[in-house]
Amino acid sequence: MIRFFQALMPREEKFFGLFDAHARTLVLGAEALRDLLEGGEAVAEACRRIVAHENDADAIARDVLQNVRRSFITPFDRGDIKDLIGLLDDSIDQMQKTAKAITMFEVTSFEPHMRQMADIILRCAELTVEAVGLLGSMREKAARINAIAEEITRLEEQADELNDAGLKALFLQHRGGNAMAFIVGNEIYDHLEKVVDRFEDVANRISGIVIEQV
Repeated sequence: MIRFFQALMPREEKFFGLFDAHARTLVLGAEALRDLLEGGEAVAEACRRIVAHENDADAIARDVLQNVRRSFITPFDRGDIKDLIGLLDDSIDQMQKTAKAITMFEVTSFEPHMRQMADIILRCAELTVEAVGLLGSMREKAARINAIAEEITRLEEQADELNDAGLKALFLQHRGGNAMAFIVGNEIYDHLEKVVDRFEDVANRISGIVIEQV
């Protein structure tokens, strides 16, 4: 009955635009992260870009939370809106933490598996933009949204495999003595894996919203 009355009342469509704007900062952040992991002189500038995109994302997240408090009718449950924008924000926050660790340890060269994980992160970001863009018509696009969520889950599994292979290669490379290089490399792998995990969290939350609404 409640859903029936909600369907009759005008929705606050601005939330969809804010979700879309935030998701697009994730793509920009992921592109910067991929550039960062190319190493060399690009590292410092790529880190700066990630921080800038994270700041933009924070501002959008604040707008969403303010609008949740001010809006009489929301497109779906207020708790779901807060959860979704929080998880989207966690994704780019984790990119920023990755950049911070790289800056702290003054790393300028990266392993091939790290760069492959960055490619996966960018693909997850692109899929997230698509999924978020479909939320306004989720009843008609439920099948596609669920397919995107499944693809992100598969990408997360690939990232786990790359992480394991990368750590093994790192161990073999440094088992002769350079323990610090292994520790730093392990830290970077851990951050990258967490970025992909955050995207999977977003995908799962979007799937949950679709199940509740459709």
